[in-house]
Amino acid sequence: MHFNWTQLIPGVGHHYIHVATLLLAAAITILLGVVARVTLGSGDAAVIPTNKFSVRGVFEFLTEYIYNLANQVIGHHGRHFAPYFAAIFTFVLINNFLGLIPGMTPATDNFNTTFAFGVFSFLAYNVIGLKEGGLGYLKHFLGPVLALAPLMLIIELISHFIRPLTLGLRLANVMTGDHAVLTVFLNLFPIGPAIPFYLMGMLVCVIQAFVFTLLSMVYVALATAHDH
Repeated sequence: MHFNWTQLIPGVGHHYIHVATLLLAAAITILLGVVARVTLGSGDAAVIPTNKFSVRGVFEFLTEYIYNLANQVIGHHGRHFAPYFAAIFTFVLINNFLGLIPGMTPATDNFNTTFAFGVFSFLAYNVIGLKEGGLGYLKHFLGPVLALAPLMLIIELISHFIRPLTLGLRLANVMTGDHAVLTVFLNLFPIGPAIPFYLMGMLVCVIQAFVFTLLSMVYVALATAHDH
């Protein structure tokens, strides 16, 4: 295990590096949210989009983009879930970005962390499905043909329970590979030649946060479809 800056925190050992990074990402997310809220202002200033680059401007851009994406993927009622998806995207993105800092181990390259993210998404879309469709939501587990209901129930349960696993594996494996490549080139070329790999790493961080969020949207869309 290489040196990690979080080890300088009293009580943080090798086994708790990912936990410390996760808490650090949570603290950064909350801090950025507070800064964006403070700079929001009141009255007309609170509803007029900012015309300059700032923390508030970044949050406004992300929220608007995810709001529109949720409407496209889920439907007109997707706007109600925009804050939830924006929170997922921001939190995963910050965790990913922390791995670009030399001497930091991202929490998202640990399967325990990403699997927990997947379980949270799994619980969220099932709760939303039950809330939107009531007990009728459970009918889609039986399929359209009553005679095949026992078989469809088994297939659907396997399909649903494997989703947190696939979400976690996809995110953890990609981020582990990305940061491993970046680490190798940083060791070989600390400054100049490593810059393109930093840019590539930033792109991968954004794409993986987007993919995780998009798949979470798709699951909510399936759970709230009218034919359920």
